[in-house]
Order: sequence, then C-alpha cells, then structure tokens
Amino acid sequence: MAYNGDCDPAARAGPARTAIKLLVAGGFGAGKTTFVASVSEIEPLTTEETITAASVGTDDLTGVGDKRTTTVALDFGRLTLDERHILYLFGTPGQDRFWFMWNELSEGAYGAVVLADTRRLEDCFPSLDFFERRGTPFIVAVNEFDGAHRYAPEEVRSALDLDPGVPVVLCDARDTRSATSALVTLTQHLISAASAAV
Repeated sequence: MAYNGDCDPAARAGPARTAIKLLVAGGFGAGKTTFVASVSEIEPLTTEETITAASVGTDDLTGVGDKRTTTVALDFGRLTLDERHILYLFGTPGQDRFWFMWNELSEGAYGAVVLADTRRLEDCFPSLDFFERRGTPFIVAVNEFDGAHRYAPEEVRSALDLDPGVPVVLCDARDTRSATSALVTLTQHLISAASAAV
C-alpha cells in the first residue's frame, strides 16, 4: 500500500511513500498497547476500556496483576523510518470474543510481533497458530514483566515449539529502545524471508 501525499501539497513534490503495516499481537495483558505506545511517534490511538464486573467469567485475569483496562478494538501507532518508509502498527485485541476482528486487521500486514508473557505463556498460542495458518512472518518478543521468572530465548522457543527460523527476543514493552529493537528484529526477519523466497 503506497501513500503519495495527495492531502499534503508539500509532499506531492517529494518521493512516493511506502506504508508498511505490522501487527502487534499476543494474549490478554501481554503488553500490546504499551508496546505500540512506546514506539509510536504520534499519540497512539487506543480503544482501552475499564474492566468491569461484566468481564468476570469472560476475561481470565489470573497472572495479569493489577490490570484495570482492556483493548476492545485495536491500538494504532506510526513510526517514520525515513522520507520514503512509514511503519503503521496495529495492536490486536487479546480476548477470544474479539477474534472476529483479526482477519480484517491482518489484511495487508507484512509481519507481526507476538508478545509473550511468561506468566501466561499459553495465551500466545492462538496468535502463533493464526499467523502460521496465514503464512504471515512473525517474531516472538518475550515481554519481561517485573517480578516474572526470567527465561532464555531458547527456553521460550522450546516451550512454544517454534520453528528454528522464528526469532525470539527479550524485551520490555515500556522501553522505547527495547520495543524498537524488537521491530528491527522483525524487519530483518522479513527481509530474510523475502530473500529466501526469491
């Protein structure tokens, strides 16, 4: 999807811009909203709502600490790489009842970061299965929450039964440099996958 700056007269004279759509996925409470906000150069669009008594029995809050809000649609952020390339980040909702949105959000995406929370590692399996079925390249970023047990990337790879070619990195979704590093790893993975397909 290319953006040519039609709404911006100053941009018309410049080179055409290429939009790169990436997804940030993972289980409920894995840190998707925080990740998008950490790397976005604009005020991110979020659809966070307060968790109420109505979610009891629907949302499993085990292991997510004092989480008080939840994404009910998507998160959106933007990051300009250079004058020609812009990343658009879409954070997916984590609860099962919002899965109907995933196909539409994934349309046109180049790849995805799947955030894993070692306190609830099994919660990222649906995301992994989804991207594997669609053939969408992805990496796993282990969001290291305060107080959570630390695991080496290869331990997480083994626990998730990942293909050896899927990168696994450690990150802190709150830290811009750490989250950006995960995006760099995804970009490198996408380039490698594209080269291998030629």
